[in-house]
Amino acid sequence: GAGGENAVIRYWDALHMVTTDEIQYLKTGGEGGGHASLVKDIRDMFAGQSMEALVQMRGDIEQKLRGDSGGTAPRFDENGVVDTDYWTTVLDQLRVHLAKMELSEIHSKMLVRQLEKLETKREELRKKALSGETVEEKEEPNKDDNVAASAAPLPTGAEPDFGNLEEELGLNDEIDLENSQYAWRDKYRPRKPRYFNRVKTGYDWNAYNKTHYDHDNPPPKIVQGYKFNIFYPDLIDRTTSPRYFLERADTEEFCILRFSAGPPYEDVAFKIINRQWNKSRKRGFRCTFERGVLSLYVNFASHWYRR
Repeated sequence: GAGGENAVIRYWDALHMVTTDEIQYLKTGGEGGGHASLVKDIRDMFAGQSMEALVQMRGDIEQKLRGDSGGTAPRFDENGVVDTDYWTTVLDQLRVHLAKMELSEIHSKMLVRQLEKLETKREELRKKALSGETVEEKEEPNKDDNVAASAAPLPTGAEPDFGNLEEELGLNDEIDLENSQYAWRDKYRPRKPRYFNRVKTGYDWNAYNKTHYDHDNPPPKIVQGYKFNIFYPDLIDRTTSPRYFLERADTEEFCILRFSAGPPYEDVAFKIINRQWNKSRKRGFRCTFERGVLSLYVNFASHWYRR
């Protein structure tokens, strides 16, 4: 439809604007060049401001350059005249900044649509499994996911990823947070964030298991880690990253992992195995918030068996 076509045009216009600015940045010497030094202070003006505030600023500057009175504080050159060159540069950089925000918003919505496809596929697989149909699903191995298996030498004949598996953490694994109240409830419609989570299972080839098990008679599988992807495309305050908290569960064997981001999103929590995390990036730990997605990847620390 026309709306979809307009969104595509806005995407390419925004991408063209950002790319053109980046080319100018590189042609003028990069970080130490004239373009970078010129716009650094200008870009600092935009930091932490909402899309609505920046759009209002753009309107004020456009009025100023047309000769109208605007809400933005005036800047004069050495002759006491409004510095047109300065405000033109501010307007150009503001347009680039808004284009980047729009691209980020589009990317977040694309991720949510991808998540919806994954959820639809998961539901189809669940229905097939319930109906007794054979379900086959292949996944490309991820080198980072074999850390726990490679922490100790494997028994003869065992492949590095032997027994490793990632399974989805579905809606049934979410914990109900009772009596949750938010100060912003009256202003914004609270909603749960979407998420796509996975639990990693595999064999722990520690000294004990290597002594008592082998490739043909493997030990019981254990949970080796988790991957959480929580989607926050519509955050009101984009200057503050979402956070996570570990809380006590009903038993010492488990704990509650709570994610909190602020309006309009309610907190979401999951019950996970209560074990020490290996926070080394080389061991697969990741905690990032980019383009509206909070990614938390954790592997458990290895515990060595002593006789």
